[in-house]
Amino acid sequence: MINPIVFQQVYQRNSELLIYQDLTRDGVIAAFLEVCRQLGNPEVNRQALAAACRHFFKLLANATELYRGTLTGDPWQNYLLDRLIEAENTFTIKAGEQGWNSMGAALKDAVRQDLRALQALAGLAPAAYTAALSYLVAPSGSNTAFPAGDTPGALSNKDTANSSPIPDWAGLRPLELPGPVRPVEAARRQLKEKLLAIPDWGAEGLELLADYYHTHGAGIFGACWAFRWDRGPAGGRLECIDHPDPITLADLVGYEAERQEVIHNTEKFLRGLPAVNILLYGARGTGKSSTVKALLHAYGSRGLRLIELPKKYLGDYQEILKILIPRPQKFIIFIDDLSFEEDEVEYKELKGLLEGSLQARPANVLVYATSNRRHLVKELFADRTPNPAGGEVRLQDTVQEKLSLAERFGLTVVFPSPDQEQYLAIVSELARRAGLAMEPAELRRRALQWALYQNGTSGRTARQFVDYLRGEQE
Repeated sequence: MINPIVFQQVYQRNSELLIYQDLTRDGVIAAFLEVCRQLGNPEVNRQALAAACRHFFKLLANATELYRGTLTGDPWQNYLLDRLIEAENTFTIKAGEQGWNSMGAALKDAVRQDLRALQALAGLAPAAYTAALSYLVAPSGSNTAFPAGDTPGALSNKDTANSSPIPDWAGLRPLELPGPVRPVEAARRQLKEKLLAIPDWGAEGLELLADYYHTHGAGIFGACWAFRWDRGPAGGRLECIDHPDPITLADLVGYEAERQEVIHNTEKFLRGLPAVNILLYGARGTGKSSTVKALLHAYGSRGLRLIELPKKYLGDYQEILKILIPRPQKFIIFIDDLSFEEDEVEYKELKGLLEGSLQARPANVLVYATSNRRHLVKELFADRTPNPAGGEVRLQDTVQEKLSLAERFGLTVVFPSPDQEQYLAIVSELARRAGLAMEPAELRRRALQWALYQNGTSGRTARQFVDYLRGEQE
């Protein structure tokens, strides 16, 4: 069994982290540090130790059994490595922006010290369980372990201070879901495997982490490619979308010319060339939103990040820009299905986001919006007809203000409704890709019948029809 002084030293070193101090405020990490603190006491309080072990097991079980993916190392190592990689501090942010060579010597020394302390903590879970087990099954009044042959396989309530049995936390298992591993997950797993394989995180691990942050991003921008802006009692925040829509550009059929305009602008943006905000306008179901979502899977590995911004939070754009501007990634703020009723004034906030604010437009942020309404703001015939009684004196000014919103997008890409033959061509291609065995004439007949009784002729209707046929044939 490990000497209690080891647990005491590991606890002390990790309580005094310099750069990664925020990790100790994580619930699971704090719970394990409490286990180490209890094990490091000269006189172990078995009731307090049992309570600390139960609390740690509960939190780690929740994090591990609902974890979507494959563990690297034991459950505790996997959890700590994930939090280490996601950490957002001076080192990770600077490494993300400028890389390893930009670091000052003092910062490197501080991080080196932290990483060595965290490495010691990462490898301590099996020993902590064994040590806790030995105390909790020892006879009352004894702080010595049973002989190895008498050690049971779980913490027992026998002769303990009314503790409950606690299974070995190394036996926790995640949700291993079928399907391909996303690139962001593959890169993270590779880094975790390398860290566990090296003997000194303070040497090789330091540069490994710095290179990862520089390549993939620091904090949440390294952990996720897609985000949603939300607002709660504590204020606005970016929330990771762990499983974004998997649609790719190759999945989309039709509207190749329109889609190419969006792709070309995005590629210029990623190369650091001048690019413009885009309004994707057209009928419902024509693939406007899918085009924007598919960009994420095409360019996420090149640093593109997609942020979904609900219309009701348009006034938060300055707060969002403060988060995004210092980052090296390229961000598209995605506003889906955008339109405004006559009495809604949020469109004035959007005008400031596009152009017109005193702050210069950041080089790493663009706005892509989709809409079924060409001028975005609802217009009435009354807007164009002078009202002799009680109407606005400068009516034309109101009209121009409403029209000026759409004009602030540098590029408007129109997705027109497909005619019948275009709709059938989309159906035919989707059916071919799905491997459906059906005579062309029968496919045509049923596709037209489907459009008649469903949502009309559109790309969305075509995909829904083919999905329905696939379900019939399986």
